[in-house]
Amino acid sequence: MSDIPVISIVTPSYNQGEFLEETLVSVLSQEGDFELDYLVIDGGSSDASPELIKSYAERLEAGDWPVRCRGIRYRWVSEPDRGQTAALLKGFAMAEGGILAWLNSDDVYLPGVLQTAIDRFQADPETALLYGEAQYCDTEGEIIGNYPTEEFNLEKLAWFNFFCQPATFFRKEVYAAVGGLDANLHYGMDYDLFVRIGKRYRCSLCREVLAKYRLHESSKTVDSMELYKNHEETLSLAVKHFDWAPLNRVYGASYYACLSRLPEFLIRRQLPLILLSSLYAVPRSLWLNRGVRRADLRLLNRKTLSKLFKDRLDILRG
Repeated sequence: MSDIPVISIVTPSYNQGEFLEETLVSVLSQEGDFELDYLVIDGGSSDASPELIKSYAERLEAGDWPVRCRGIRYRWVSEPDRGQTAALLKGFAMAEGGILAWLNSDDVYLPGVLQTAIDRFQADPETALLYGEAQYCDTEGEIIGNYPTEEFNLEKLAWFNFFCQPATFFRKEVYAAVGGLDANLHYGMDYDLFVRIGKRYRCSLCREVLAKYRLHESSKTVDSMELYKNHEETLSLAVKHFDWAPLNRVYGASYYACLSRLPEFLIRRQLPLILLSSLYAVPRSLWLNRGVRRADLRLLNRKTLSKLFKDRLDILRG
């Protein structure tokens, strides 16, 4: 049996050909003493994505790609699926590596990231999940901010996700032990998985920048309707895992509910939108928590309240 570590990366893809090649190259260009098992799961894209994905398979097969690690297994499919989570489940079911991660088709790994992850796991056999620093970038790949990563704190995960998904890696046996991704989730599947791992295993922070997380208009992290659905799903997960609906999560869900449903004249200015969102959030918080939670009172600090008056992108950029 070979002692060479194998790391599996899954890229779910659907109609993001504009960014996909940069993602593929950032994975296939990784250098180090490991074998790369790369799975690209395309959902039947109608743009040029399938042809682009196939072209890299052909380049690897023809020896027309500079392999900088001990070997690359590149597998791909392009067929209709039920969305990102379904694509990830398909990819992880095919994965052969002892370390797993996923990189969305608009995000990017920095050079040397996979070797860094492998070295950290080998140095600490008790680490089940490794997460690193990440930077936000725009459509052109320019850095526009830093993800607010922090040292692991399970209690804090209730109200703040300090894991940046493209900069997170986990052991295959741990993924299986906690039941893998929840097929019913479409937005918070990473948060849900990482909380389940964090409740049972050691999670370690790597203070190195590992990935770039792209923000653009069609992103789930920027689009208002996607944000509404995202906040609602993540709020329900906080209640499920921590038996607590944190006030900041209730407010976020309320804010985007108002933004997506109210007429334009009511949401044109920030202050009326904040007031309406607060009027919705307060009774909802009391109902979900069956009263006032002392932990929520700690969230009513200057730093948290100042975010009410910030644009979504400003909050993300820190």
